[in-house]
Amino acid sequence: MNCMNERLNMVDVQLAHRGIKDKRVLDTMRKVPRHLFVPSELASVAYADQPLSIGESQTISQPYMVALMSECLKLSGGEKILELGTGSGYQTAILAELGSSIYTIERINILSIEAQRTLNHLGYENIKFNIGDGTLGWSENAPYDGIIVTAGAPKISKVLIDQLSEGGRMVIPVGNSFSQELVVISKINKKIKTENICGCMFVPLIGKYGWNKEKKYY
Repeated sequence: MNCMNERLNMVDVQLAHRGIKDKRVLDTMRKVPRHLFVPSELASVAYADQPLSIGESQTISQPYMVALMSECLKLSGGEKILELGTGSGYQTAILAELGSSIYTIERINILSIEAQRTLNHLGYENIKFNIGDGTLGWSENAPYDGIIVTAGAPKISKVLIDQLSEGGRMVIPVGNSFSQELVVISKINKKIKTENICGCMFVPLIGKYGWNKEKKYY
């Protein structure tokens, strides 16, 4: 199963047609086999314009959102990137194609193990994995040129901002557990600039500086 035609159509119709312009992002989305990052029973709809369940109440993001968040990082190819929420590893693979070294954190053990298996099978060697609370970041390897958060946060965490390098960018959905705004944070001359991109909807970011998984959010 190659799905090259499905990938080309996904990029042309869902991404380029809707305003994704970064050539490196578009080329990478044409290359990475999304169907390998979803449960086998969903492989036939892997390239559909929608998020899909990957188990454990988690999802793989809609292709457009993956491309948009990647484009917002403005990567040129030599960056060190922190990802919060490995999930199935699809966004991780996109980042691994775009940056030089990827540090990815997943709190759910079974998802991290499966993502590692898939990414290792595809030959990625520039990814380091961590299982734990992503809201703490990964301070041992900071600072990062880019930080991407693939779950909805209640607020922008100072912990993550402190791990962002000078000139770096962080992309994070901020809001409640049902609706967020995709925000880009830039650190320029030690000052923080924020830019709202669009509305979005992600699963809640669980952890010390995120949501408490024991509560319900409205």
